[in-house]
Amino acid sequence: MDDEAPVVEETISIVIADDHAVMRSGLKMLLEAEHDLEVVAEAGDVEETIRKLKAYKPAVLLLDLHMPGRPSLPFIPEMRALSPRTRIVVLTMQNSPGFAREALRSGALGYVTKEAADAEVVEAVRLAAADQPYLHPRLGAKPATEPVDAGPPDDLTDREAQVLRLIALGHTNTEIASQLYLSVRTVESHRAHIQQKLRLSTRAELVRYALDHGMVEA
Repeated sequence: MDDEAPVVEETISIVIADDHAVMRSGLKMLLEAEHDLEVVAEAGDVEETIRKLKAYKPAVLLLDLHMPGRPSLPFIPEMRALSPRTRIVVLTMQNSPGFAREALRSGALGYVTKEAADAEVVEAVRLAAADQPYLHPRLGAKPATEPVDAGPPDDLTDREAQVLRLIALGHTNTEIASQLYLSVRTVESHRAHIQQKLRLSTRAELVRYALDHGMVEA
């Protein structure tokens, strides 16, 4: 009787997108210590991430939400469209349940906070590769107790929340228009609606509101 052929485990290919080289290096060491994980490329901003996605089509993209230039969150749907088989795991300092909900709604499959990295990252990557979700345990309880359709605060639409976040991050109307593929006039309209809904008039007030509601990091 012939011996059975050995079972060969498929290696999970990973692209790491984070603007800190030290963080990328640490994550690469952590992941490649596992026999079934391989980091095939790294990126330091959204544009480079998109290029690496096109080139490598990895099984998993480990994505930092806050990189220089364009913020990552609004581009998750585009990244999913560019590489439909790639599963996205968000890795961030942001531990707001609202951010977690928005990332998952945008198409991310996992959400891990940097303060709880290590084994959690490995678990989230493996689950994502198997098309299973992962949410950092501390964030899991709170979103579960809130309505499924809970959205941005104070009746802001998702688009208005995106515009407000970019305003708070210091972007001009022209930059916001470019990043969200909108006209400047449309951005100005969104901004007017935001100010009307929140009854705020200055950029400083909008920034404070975004910080107070966990929409950006201090």
